[in-house]
Amino acid sequence: MAYEFLVETYETERLKTLAVWSLFRDDDLGLRPHPTDRRGRSFLEHMVHQCVSENLWFKGMLGIDVGAPPLPQLEQRVSFLRRYAEDSARRLEELRRKDATWWEGAAAFFEVTRSRAWVMVRRIAHTAHHRGQQTALLRMAGRDLHSTYGPTADTGGLMQSKAPTIYAYRDIDALLEDAVSGLAKAPLPGPGDRAPTERA
Repeated sequence: MAYEFLVETYETERLKTLAVWSLFRDDDLGLRPHPTDRRGRSFLEHMVHQCVSENLWFKGMLGIDVGAPPLPQLEQRVSFLRRYAEDSARRLEELRRKDATWWEGAAAFFEVTRSRAWVMVRRIAHTAHHRGQQTALLRMAGRDLHSTYGPTADTGGLMQSKAPTIYAYRDIDALLEDAVSGLAKAPLPGPGDRAPTERA
């Protein structure tokens, strides 16, 4: 199917979102880029936005309703991990059933009309944008970062320096099983002796 790559991308993006959430701690819900500037979303507000926004896009633009409230009953980190894992898994299963005609069909995207494939690309970009904000928030808190797309300073630096890609967990089941303790995350080698920059 011509649009299978979008299904595969969504499958990996949901893991990346959950993996970044797993790097936060339970007492990070109120963490903001600047503690006195409420314009920057807190970690809790990022999780709320991801769950509500993705639910609205899928229901309103793509016609996929998972039949569940987008937010967990208890607004705790582990509850958000489980809620998003369950809902995104249902969305993934629905996407796997769609054929090329569905993907090429028209969907309302705010004030304009676009193909469902176009809307899905924008959804993936939207999620990645906010995930980048969250990894910056983790750095501001002085935390280590596992890989999202490739090496980080904590996995050894740059790809050019042969730094490895190290994901926190092998899959979503392992992530959810370890959601409370965080003890089973893959170990990180640290930055090594080279700065994580392409400049010599």
